[in-house]
Amino acid sequence: MSKKVKTNALRKLDQQKIEYETFTYSIEGNQVDGITVANKIKQPIEQVYKTLVLNGKYGHYVAVIPVDATLNIKAISKAVGEKKLEMLAVKDLEKTTGYIRGGCSPVGMKKQFPTVIDQSVESLDKMIVSAGQIGIQMKVGVSDLVQLIDAKVSDIIDAD
Repeated sequence: MSKKVKTNALRKLDQQKIEYETFTYSIEGNQVDGITVANKIKQPIEQVYKTLVLNGKYGHYVAVIPVDATLNIKAISKAVGEKKLEMLAVKDLEKTTGYIRGGCSPVGMKKQFPTVIDQSVESLDKMIVSAGQIGIQMKVGVSDLVQLIDAKVSDIIDAD
């Protein structure tokens, strides 16, 4: 019997007594993009979100957007009050957040950075994000997540 893996993200949800469901998937083939992950856990793509980290003049910011969407950097810059943001280099991700690419969760980073979740989430009750480790996703209530990480909800993706 394998013991349940507890990541920082899952421990944080437990501490706050927030209900969640976890999904695990195999990481063969190094496919960690969100669409592949959504298919592996057999969940609707529109429910699965990816976590992106950016940096700007005043610090780091987190964007949580649908896995099949593209971040609009101008829109998130405006949402957080920065003139210009850029994506954090992958090599700096673990040092900054405690997480690695493909396993970055908006919950339980080394420090809670200002976070913006795309407004597409407003049509959902629950959303799926990384649980803080490649191979594990967590489904959590949207309002619980927004409250837990003190996120702002704003339109931050490119229109198709």
